[in-house]
Amino acid sequence: MTEAREDIRQSLLQVQSRIKEAAVRSGRNENDIILVAVSKSVGEETIAEAVKYGIKNCGENRVQEFLPKQKRFPGINWHFIGHLQTNKVKDVIGRACLIHSLDRWRLAEYIDDRAARKGIEVPVLVQVNVAGESSKHGLAPAEVMPFMEAAQDLDHLRIKGLMTIAPETDNPEEIRPIFKELRQIFDTISRKNYNNIEMRYLSMGMTGDFEVAIEEGANIVRVGRAIFGSRG
Repeated sequence: MTEAREDIRQSLLQVQSRIKEAAVRSGRNENDIILVAVSKSVGEETIAEAVKYGIKNCGENRVQEFLPKQKRFPGINWHFIGHLQTNKVKDVIGRACLIHSLDRWRLAEYIDDRAARKGIEVPVLVQVNVAGESSKHGLAPAEVMPFMEAAQDLDHLRIKGLMTIAPETDNPEEIRPIFKELRQIFDTISRKNYNNIEMRYLSMGMTGDFEVAIEEGANIVRVGRAIFGSRG
């Protein structure tokens, strides 16, 4: 076993241990939390090692990386987690198990139209820019409920939950309120009886903050650097 392979195995074990500990602290089952390994800029052989050690879900944020990797590893679940341009929708739908980044109405309509042409349903998460950062995509919290009301009429779109990207910080406790607010929005929507909408997934938390996110209700965490190091 090479040093690089051992690094991935050990890193993955550490991440899984941290997930378990955060789940225990919040009275949850670790098996209910999906670890998405963010494989941005990671080579296919490195991904193969991660898959060998148990990774079942990978996430990509660029279509040009997503397509060849999804083709090489069709047996795992591929999540699209980056900003999605409308002209790339055709390349992602039907290949991604979940699109995490539905961030605007025009994109919702475009996905629905393309999905209708293919005769498929497309599972997505609505991205919410809770912190209001100008550098981040996503709906403002106040826009979420009207968006959900309108999205009921998109018959080939299946909204499965919410996603956010929190601001970068050295102290994850500073952004706990971000995760807490998204969970509150998630719970509010869950109490509604919207067509084509099911609040099943709450995707929040990355390498620097996923434990706090889990404590606040995340059941999908997107982790790259903690698994792949400088390669991710």
